[in-house]
Amino acid sequence: MDADAADTVAFDAPGYFRFYKSGKIERLNPSPILPAGVDESTGVTSKDVILDADTGLTVRLYLPNLQEKPSAKLPVLLYFHGGSFLIGSAKDATYHAYVNALAAAAGVLAVSVDYRLAPEHPLPAAYDDSWVALRWAASAQDDWIAEHGDLSRLFLAGDSAGANIVHDMLMRAAAGSDDDDGSPRVEGAILLHPWFCGSTPIEREPPAVTMVTGMLWSYACPGAAGGADDPRMNPLAPGAPALDKLGCVRMLVTAGLEDGLAARNRAYHDAVAGSSWSGNAAWHGSDGEGHVFFLQKPGCENANQLMDRIVAFIAGA
Repeated sequence: MDADAADTVAFDAPGYFRFYKSGKIERLNPSPILPAGVDESTGVTSKDVILDADTGLTVRLYLPNLQEKPSAKLPVLLYFHGGSFLIGSAKDATYHAYVNALAAAAGVLAVSVDYRLAPEHPLPAAYDDSWVALRWAASAQDDWIAEHGDLSRLFLAGDSAGANIVHDMLMRAAAGSDDDDGSPRVEGAILLHPWFCGSTPIEREPPAVTMVTGMLWSYACPGAAGGADDPRMNPLAPGAPALDKLGCVRMLVTAGLEDGLAARNRAYHDAVAGSSWSGNAAWHGSDGEGHVFFLQKPGCENANQLMDRIVAFIAGA
Protein backbone atom coordinates (compact mmCIF):
# COMPACT_ATOMS: atom_id res chain seq x y z
CA MET A 1 0.00 0.00 0.00
CA ASP A 2 1.47 3.35 -1.01
CA ALA A 3 1.68 6.25 1.40
CA ASP A 4 -1.25 8.16 -0.13
CA ALA A 5 -3.54 5.13 0.09
CA ALA A 6 -2.45 4.42 3.67
CA ASP A 7 -3.48 7.96 4.65
CA THR A 8 -6.92 7.64 3.05
CA VAL A 9 -9.80 7.78 5.52
CA ALA A 10 -11.75 4.53 5.49
CA PHE A 11 -14.36 5.51 8.08
CA ASP A 12 -15.06 8.76 9.91
CA ALA A 13 -17.14 8.95 13.08
CA PRO A 14 -17.17 12.74 13.62
CA GLY A 15 -16.21 13.70 17.14
CA TYR A 16 -15.20 10.15 18.06
CA PHE A 17 -12.57 8.60 15.78
CA ARG A 18 -11.25 8.37 12.25
CA PHE A 19 -10.06 5.10 10.72
CA TYR A 20 -7.51 4.96 7.91
CA LYS A 21 -6.97 2.30 5.27
CA SER A 22 -3.60 1.57 6.81
CA GLY A 23 -5.41 0.36 9.94
CA LYS A 24 -4.38 3.40 11.96
CA ILE A 25 -6.99 5.00 14.20
CA GLU A 26 -7.14 8.67 15.17
CA ARG A 27 -9.14 9.15 18.37
CA LEU A 28 -10.87 12.53 18.35
CA ASN A 29 -11.79 14.69 21.35
CA PRO A 30 -11.21 12.01 23.97
CA SER A 31 -12.79 12.58 27.35
CA PRO A 32 -10.17 13.75 29.89
CA ILE A 33 -8.56 11.10 32.07
CA LEU A 34 -9.32 11.73 35.74
CA PRO A 35 -7.40 10.48 38.77
CA ALA A 36 -8.92 8.19 41.36
CA GLY A 37 -9.81 9.68 44.74
CA VAL A 38 -12.80 10.96 46.71
CA ASP A 39 -15.75 12.21 44.67
CA GLU A 40 -17.20 15.22 46.50
CA SER A 41 -20.66 14.95 44.93
CA THR A 42 -21.26 11.32 45.93
CA GLY A 43 -18.80 10.60 48.73
CA VAL A 44 -17.53 7.59 46.77
CA THR A 45 -13.81 6.78 47.05
CA SER A 46 -11.97 5.20 44.13
CA LYS A 47 -8.56 3.64 43.59
CA ASP A 48 -6.68 2.02 40.69
CA VAL A 49 -5.24 -1.48 40.77
CA ILE A 50 -2.83 -2.96 38.22
CA LEU A 51 -3.81 -6.54 37.34
CA ASP A 52 -1.23 -7.23 34.63
CA ALA A 53 1.79 -4.98 34.18
CA ASP A 54 2.72 -6.70 30.91
CA THR A 55 -0.59 -6.03 29.16
CA GLY A 56 -1.40 -2.82 31.05
CA LEU A 57 -4.70 -4.20 32.36
CA THR A 58 -6.01 -2.13 35.26
CA VAL A 59 -9.26 -1.72 37.14
CA ARG A 60 -10.69 1.22 39.06
CA LEU A 61 -12.56 0.31 42.25
CA TYR A 62 -15.34 2.46 43.73
CA LEU A 63 -16.34 2.22 47.39
CA PRO A 64 -19.42 4.13 48.62
CA ASN A 65 -19.30 6.12 51.84
CA LEU A 66 -19.72 3.60 54.66
CA GLN A 67 -19.55 6.06 57.55
CA GLU A 68 -23.00 5.08 58.84
CA LYS A 69 -22.47 1.32 58.30
CA PRO A 70 -18.70 0.72 58.30
CA SER A 71 -19.06 -3.08 58.46
CA ALA A 72 -21.63 -3.31 55.65
CA LYS A 73 -21.13 -5.97 52.97
CA LEU A 74 -21.96 -4.61 49.53
CA PRO A 75 -22.86 -6.25 46.23
CA VAL A 76 -19.87 -6.30 43.87
CA LEU A 77 -20.51 -4.95 40.36
CA LEU A 78 -18.06 -5.17 37.47
CA TYR A 79 -18.55 -2.44 34.88
CA PHE A 80 -17.34 -2.60 31.26
CA HIS A 81 -17.26 0.68 29.35
CA GLY A 82 -18.46 1.14 25.77
CA GLY A 83 -16.84 2.64 22.69
CA SER A 84 -17.02 0.01 19.91
CA PHE A 85 -13.96 -1.67 21.47
CA LEU A 86 -12.02 1.21 19.87
CA ILE A 87 -12.30 4.17 22.26
CA GLY A 88 -13.05 4.93 25.89
CA SER A 89 -11.47 4.21 29.25
CA ALA A 90 -12.59 3.32 32.74
CA LYS A 91 -10.56 6.36 33.83
CA ASP A 92 -12.07 8.95 31.53
CA ALA A 93 -14.35 11.68 32.85
CA THR A 94 -17.53 10.22 31.36
CA TYR A 95 -17.19 6.77 32.88
CA HIS A 96 -15.59 7.94 36.10
CA ALA A 97 -18.62 10.16 36.75
CA TYR A 98 -21.13 7.49 35.77
CA VAL A 99 -19.65 4.70 37.89
CA ASN A 100 -19.28 7.07 40.86
CA ALA A 101 -23.00 7.84 40.56
CA LEU A 102 -23.91 4.17 40.08
CA ALA A 103 -21.90 3.03 43.10
CA ALA A 104 -23.54 5.68 45.27
CA ALA A 105 -27.10 5.13 44.05
CA ALA A 106 -27.03 1.33 44.12
CA GLY A 107 -24.76 0.92 47.14
CA VAL A 108 -22.36 -1.36 45.30
CA LEU A 109 -18.63 -1.85 45.35
CA ALA A 110 -17.89 -1.26 41.68
CA VAL A 111 -14.94 -2.55 39.67
CA SER A 112 -14.57 -0.67 36.36
CA VAL A 113 -12.39 -2.52 33.86
CA ASP A 114 -9.86 -0.67 31.70
CA TYR A 115 -9.41 -3.30 29.00
CA ARG A 116 -7.13 -3.01 25.97
CA LEU A 117 -8.54 -1.32 22.87
CA ALA A 118 -8.55 -2.33 19.21
CA PRO A 119 -7.13 -1.97 16.62
CA GLU A 120 -3.81 -1.93 18.48
CA HIS A 121 -5.08 -4.93 20.43
CA PRO A 122 -7.71 -6.70 18.32
CA LEU A 123 -10.38 -8.82 19.91
CA PRO A 124 -10.38 -11.09 21.83
CA ALA A 125 -8.00 -8.87 23.88
CA ALA A 126 -10.86 -6.89 25.46
CA TYR A 127 -12.80 -10.08 26.23
CA ASP A 128 -9.74 -11.78 27.68
CA ASP A 129 -8.88 -8.76 29.84
CA SER A 130 -12.45 -8.60 31.09
CA TRP A 131 -12.43 -12.28 32.00
CA VAL A 132 -9.17 -11.83 33.92
CA ALA A 133 -10.72 -8.89 35.79
CA LEU A 134 -13.88 -10.86 36.59
CA ARG A 135 -11.91 -13.83 37.93
CA TRP A 136 -9.69 -11.47 39.92
CA ALA A 137 -12.63 -9.65 41.52
CA ALA A 138 -14.37 -12.92 42.37
CA SER A 139 -11.21 -14.16 44.11
CA ALA A 140 -11.37 -11.24 46.61
CA GLN A 141 -7.63 -10.63 46.39
CA ASP A 142 -8.17 -6.89 46.90
CA ASP A 143 -8.59 -5.68 50.48
CA TRP A 144 -11.66 -3.57 49.65
CA ILE A 145 -13.44 -6.55 48.12
CA ALA A 146 -12.36 -8.89 50.91
CA GLU A 147 -13.53 -6.49 53.63
CA HIS A 148 -16.59 -4.89 52.07
CA GLY A 149 -17.71 -7.09 49.18
CA ASP A 150 -20.47 -9.69 49.21
CA LEU A 151 -19.48 -12.00 46.36
CA SER A 152 -22.70 -13.96 46.68
CA ARG A 153 -24.21 -10.83 45.08
CA LEU A 154 -21.96 -10.43 42.03
CA PHE A 155 -23.25 -8.32 39.15
CA LEU A 156 -21.97 -7.50 35.66
CA ALA A 157 -22.92 -4.31 33.85
CA GLY A 158 -21.81 -2.45 30.75
CA ASP A 159 -23.00 -0.14 28.01
CA SER A 160 -22.83 -0.66 24.25
CA ALA A 161 -19.63 -2.65 23.55
CA GLY A 162 -19.38 -3.09 27.32
CA ALA A 163 -22.79 -4.79 27.32
CA ASN A 164 -21.51 -6.99 24.50
CA ILE A 165 -18.65 -7.92 26.85
CA VAL A 166 -21.19 -8.77 29.56
CA HIS A 167 -22.78 -11.32 27.21
CA ASP A 168 -19.38 -12.84 26.46
CA MET A 169 -18.59 -13.07 30.18
CA LEU A 170 -21.89 -14.88 30.77
CA MET A 171 -21.13 -17.39 28.03
CA ARG A 172 -17.65 -17.94 29.43
CA ALA A 173 -19.05 -18.38 32.92
CA ALA A 174 -21.52 -20.93 31.60
CA ALA A 175 -18.79 -22.86 29.76
CA GLY A 176 -16.55 -22.69 32.81
CA SER A 177 -19.32 -24.02 35.00
CA ASP A 178 -19.65 -27.02 32.68
CA ASP A 179 -15.91 -27.57 32.94
CA ASP A 180 -16.00 -27.14 36.75
CA ASP A 181 -13.15 -24.61 36.65
CA GLY A 182 -14.53 -22.53 39.50
CA SER A 183 -16.10 -19.86 37.29
CA PRO A 184 -17.71 -17.01 39.25
CA ARG A 185 -21.40 -17.26 40.07
CA VAL A 186 -23.07 -14.14 38.70
CA GLU A 187 -26.29 -13.02 40.36
CA GLY A 188 -27.32 -10.45 37.77
CA ALA A 189 -26.35 -8.94 34.43
CA ILE A 190 -27.25 -5.43 33.25
CA LEU A 191 -26.92 -4.86 29.50
CA LEU A 192 -27.26 -1.14 28.79
CA HIS A 193 -27.98 -0.57 25.09
CA PRO A 194 -25.94 -3.63 24.03
CA TRP A 195 -23.93 -3.42 20.83
CA PHE A 196 -24.96 -6.42 18.76
CA CYS A 197 -25.09 -6.70 14.99
CA GLY A 198 -25.56 -9.15 12.15
CA SER A 199 -24.86 -9.48 8.45
CA THR A 200 -28.45 -8.57 7.52
CA PRO A 201 -30.94 -6.20 9.18
CA ILE A 202 -33.69 -7.63 11.34
CA GLU A 203 -37.24 -6.31 11.39
CA ARG A 204 -37.39 -2.57 12.27
CA GLU A 205 -33.60 -2.25 12.17
CA PRO A 206 -32.30 0.50 9.81
CA PRO A 207 -30.04 -1.04 7.13
CA ALA A 208 -27.49 1.77 7.64
CA VAL A 209 -27.07 0.70 11.27
CA THR A 210 -26.30 -2.85 10.19
CA MET A 211 -23.72 -1.60 7.68
CA VAL A 212 -21.94 0.77 10.10
CA THR A 213 -21.90 -1.58 13.07
CA GLY A 214 -20.67 -4.42 10.87
CA MET A 215 -17.85 -2.22 9.61
CA LEU A 216 -16.81 -1.19 13.10
CA TRP A 217 -16.85 -4.82 14.21
CA SER A 218 -14.50 -5.66 11.32
CA TYR A 219 -12.03 -3.06 12.64
CA ALA A 220 -12.25 -4.38 16.20
CA CYS A 221 -12.16 -8.06 15.26
CA PRO A 222 -10.58 -8.46 11.81
CA GLY A 223 -11.00 -11.90 10.32
CA ALA A 224 -13.84 -12.85 12.69
CA ALA A 225 -15.49 -16.09 11.68
CA GLY A 226 -18.73 -15.16 9.96
CA GLY A 227 -17.95 -11.45 10.03
CA ALA A 228 -20.78 -9.64 11.82
CA ASP A 229 -22.46 -13.01 12.39
CA ASP A 230 -19.65 -14.06 14.68
CA PRO A 231 -21.65 -15.24 17.75
CA ARG A 232 -19.85 -12.74 19.97
CA MET A 233 -21.35 -9.95 17.88
CA ASN A 234 -24.55 -11.70 16.86
CA PRO A 235 -25.69 -14.00 19.68
CA LEU A 236 -28.77 -14.85 17.60
CA ALA A 237 -26.84 -16.00 14.51
CA PRO A 238 -27.43 -19.54 13.23
CA GLY A 239 -25.05 -21.85 15.05
CA ALA A 240 -24.41 -19.42 17.93
CA PRO A 241 -24.17 -21.04 21.38
CA ALA A 242 -27.57 -21.63 22.97
CA LEU A 243 -28.76 -18.94 25.35
CA ASP A 244 -30.22 -21.43 27.82
CA LYS A 245 -26.93 -21.71 29.71
CA LEU A 246 -26.27 -18.01 30.30
CA GLY A 247 -24.14 -17.79 33.42
CA CYS A 248 -26.35 -15.57 35.57
CA VAL A 249 -29.57 -15.80 37.56
CA ARG A 250 -31.22 -12.54 36.43
CA MET A 251 -30.81 -10.14 33.52
CA LEU A 252 -31.88 -6.59 32.69
CA VAL A 253 -31.69 -5.46 29.05
CA THR A 254 -32.24 -1.78 28.24
CA ALA A 255 -32.47 0.38 25.14
CA GLY A 256 -33.09 3.92 24.02
CA LEU A 257 -36.14 3.46 21.82
CA GLU A 258 -34.87 5.98 19.23
CA ASP A 259 -31.56 4.11 18.99
CA GLY A 260 -30.91 2.27 15.74
CA LEU A 261 -29.90 -0.71 17.86
CA ALA A 262 -33.19 -0.84 19.78
CA ALA A 263 -34.79 -3.51 17.60
CA ARG A 264 -31.82 -5.82 18.01
CA ASN A 265 -31.67 -5.09 21.76
CA ARG A 266 -35.33 -6.14 22.03
CA ALA A 267 -34.74 -9.22 19.89
CA TYR A 268 -31.92 -10.28 22.19
CA HIS A 269 -34.08 -9.83 25.29
CA ASP A 270 -36.95 -11.75 23.72
CA ALA A 271 -34.66 -14.58 22.64
CA VAL A 272 -33.24 -14.90 26.15
CA ALA A 273 -36.70 -14.72 27.74
CA GLY A 274 -38.06 -17.26 25.27
CA SER A 275 -35.22 -19.73 25.71
CA SER A 276 -35.11 -22.58 28.21
CA TRP A 277 -32.74 -20.55 30.40
CA SER A 278 -33.92 -20.85 33.99
CA GLY A 279 -33.32 -17.19 34.87
CA ASN A 280 -35.49 -14.10 34.62
CA ALA A 281 -35.02 -11.48 31.89
CA ALA A 282 -36.39 -7.95 32.36
CA TRP A 283 -36.67 -5.12 29.82
CA HIS A 284 -36.50 -1.34 30.15
CA GLY A 285 -36.97 0.99 27.18
CA SER A 286 -36.46 4.76 27.32
CA ASP A 287 -38.91 6.65 25.09
CA GLY A 288 -37.47 9.26 22.75
CA GLU A 289 -33.85 8.52 23.61
CA GLY A 290 -30.84 7.48 21.55
CA HIS A 291 -27.81 5.32 22.17
CA VAL A 292 -26.28 5.60 25.68
CA PHE A 293 -28.10 8.89 26.25
CA PHE A 294 -27.63 8.45 30.02
CA LEU A 295 -23.90 9.11 29.64
CA GLN A 296 -24.44 12.32 27.70
CA LYS A 297 -27.45 13.57 29.72
CA PRO A 298 -26.99 11.98 33.15
CA GLY A 299 -29.37 14.39 34.90
CA CYS A 300 -32.35 14.09 32.53
CA GLU A 301 -35.61 12.47 33.62
CA ASN A 302 -35.14 9.33 31.51
CA ALA A 303 -31.59 8.88 32.82
CA ASN A 304 -32.90 9.15 36.38
CA GLN A 305 -35.61 6.60 35.62
CA LEU A 306 -33.03 4.24 34.14
CA MET A 307 -30.79 4.62 37.18
CA ASP A 308 -33.77 3.89 39.43
CA ARG A 309 -34.49 0.75 37.41
CA ILE A 310 -30.88 -0.42 37.72
CA VAL A 311 -30.89 0.22 41.47
CA ALA A 312 -34.15 -1.73 41.84
CA PHE A 313 -32.78 -4.61 39.77
CA ILE A 314 -29.68 -4.88 41.94
CA ALA A 315 -31.90 -4.80 45.03
CA GLY A 316 -33.88 -7.74 43.64
CA ALA A 317 -36.97 -5.99 42.28
